[in-house]
Amino acid sequence: MELVAGCYEQVLLGFAARPGQSWTVVPDFTHHAHSASLSAVAVNKRFVVTGSRDETIQIYDMKKKIEHGALLQHNGTVTCLEFYGTAHLLSGAEDGLICIWNTKRWECLKSIKAHKGHVTSLSIHPSGKLALSVGTDKTLRFSVSMCTDAHIIKWSPDGEKYVTVIANKVDIYRLDTASITGTITTEKRISSLRFITDSVLAIAGDDEMIRFYSCDSQKCLCEFKAHENRIKDIYSFEREGQHVIVTASSDGYIKMWNLDLDKIKDGPSLLCEVNTKARLTCLAVWLDQASEMKENSDKTATSSQETEDEKSSIARIDKDFWTTKRVKIAKRKRKIIPGKQKLDAPVQKKKKKQNSSA
Repeated sequence: MELVAGCYEQVLLGFAARPGQSWTVVPDFTHHAHSASLSAVAVNKRFVVTGSRDETIQIYDMKKKIEHGALLQHNGTVTCLEFYGTAHLLSGAEDGLICIWNTKRWECLKSIKAHKGHVTSLSIHPSGKLALSVGTDKTLRFSVSMCTDAHIIKWSPDGEKYVTVIANKVDIYRLDTASITGTITTEKRISSLRFITDSVLAIAGDDEMIRFYSCDSQKCLCEFKAHENRIKDIYSFEREGQHVIVTASSDGYIKMWNLDLDKIKDGPSLLCEVNTKARLTCLAVWLDQASEMKENSDKTATSSQETEDEKSSIARIDKDFWTTKRVKIAKRKRKIIPGKQKLDAPVQKKKKKQNSSA
């Protein structure tokens, strides 16, 4: 299990998390991934990808612990990345484009002008048949267009509902009616949100608190102080029936928490923490397939669906779900920059070689 985090210092940080009676987190690697701050990170069973203000997507092979290459398609900060199973990756950026990538050959299958403004968030339905995106043009795109100022969007694990975040407000929608069934309002602007179950949301804002809400009643089930500064990102997964929450904060800490849903009012217990001494921006957890851990993510792709995806080359995604208008494919072709550089050992920066005297 690897905690991977991006930061303003242009570095991708990797920490090996070791489960047990007493969990531990140890530095594993650092990599000067980009020429600007990192803005997004996503994982699947083999790869970690990062997006940056330098307009590139970097790919890392976690099995071999090497740099796999770079994708050059966007003209603007890469704002969001999301895998669907092992076959496809979606990327969104400030250029308004959403790109669909085949992760076998790392080629851009389609580049869609989804928004007139920046793409701020995207989320793939668990079935892979639908995706949602929101942007600064105040629209939400899927099979129809809706006006919204949302900057975050997420599907529930079962795909029956989705949520949008507008400043400090979370609107909960039903898929079958596309109508709002409830609204959650917090005191601070919301920076990150995660479905823990189909009916429980973890919400973090521009403060040090994490709050768990019921999607059904919209009531706060629990709140607790997680960090000393604002929380930048939340991640969660399930391990042997244990719900693990991972948080990253501007205070430089990454923390892992154990959440007992039967005792959710008591709040989660701290498993372990690590001080990265960096200004963190984004977070993900790479789970080794051999560890037999089940990721509690916003989509669940079965092996049969993944096989079907590979054969159909993402044809299952409705061609017109982004916009009702006909879209144009971006003129700039996708580029892949190969790379086989090994990820650096942590702590120390690279030093220039000194010529040895005879």
